[in-house]
Amino acid sequence: MQFVEEIVVDEFLPTVRSLLAGDLRDRGLTQSEVAEVLGISQSAVSKYAHGDVTVNDRIADDERVQGLVDELGSGLAGGETSPVQALIELEVLIRELESGGDLLAQLHEEAVPELADHGSSFRVHDPESELRSSERVLSSLRRGLRVLETTSGFTGLIPAVGSNLVACTPDAEGVDDVAGVPGRIFDVKGRATVPADPEFGVSEHVARVLLAARRHGAAVAAGINVTYDPELIDELAQRGHVAAEFDESGDVASSVGAAIEEEPEATVLYQTGGMGIEPLIYVLGSDAESVADTIRSLV
Repeated sequence: MQFVEEIVVDEFLPTVRSLLAGDLRDRGLTQSEVAEVLGISQSAVSKYAHGDVTVNDRIADDERVQGLVDELGSGLAGGETSPVQALIELEVLIRELESGGDLLAQLHEEAVPELADHGSSFRVHDPESELRSSERVLSSLRRGLRVLETTSGFTGLIPAVGSNLVACTPDAEGVDDVAGVPGRIFDVKGRATVPADPEFGVSEHVARVLLAARRHGAAVAAGINVTYDPELIDELAQRGHVAAEFDESGDVASSVGAAIEEEPEATVLYQTGGMGIEPLIYVLGSDAESVADTIRSLV
């Protein structure tokens, strides 16, 4: 597994630093001055100067790279360009070269041929691509789960049915667009246990509540279920959350929709239980990490 960022670190940066170091030396800067301008050690500058660093010829031969190196070399040597400005210019070029079909994107796809399995129109480097959106959701979910796993006292909030932290893609329509923990989060001997890595389509219960809230205008993309306690509702309200009650004994989507229509700003939904239904609180938020942080603040 190799990310495009690794191409940047392993191929682009050594090549550009080598080119810039050589350009600045040609403009009369000492090895010490080059090291200060580039924010690297003198020994690193020496390696660049003596060709001890592998240069990617395709990057070095790219006209945009050559043009920017010349521009930055002139500006840095003359004092018209600051190192921070140079960094920004290089960041802009990196993002351009990462875009679908461009140089860094090509190098990445050559390094990971499996990307071709996603179809000829697929571009992992498109920030709005389906895969990137899904990976961002899973990444946020993993970070949120780490927060919960390390939160002392969280197990006291896990209901008998277990908790599940879920998050959805921006255009989620069904449970397959919502990621969660397979098997839910349970209290095992006083420790919150996440049995497996998060996946899409494994949560129905919490996912349905999240999707229903979104369909009725709630600006949320993640949620968690915890045990019901009126004191928790009060504490969440004190922290600025708006709570709304719904009836889970009937159609959940309709009940949640009615609750959201009554309290459009609601980020906390709860139901007090019934025959065979455990009372629960659902805390919603913009992403999995913020939801986990809310839960951490309660214990």
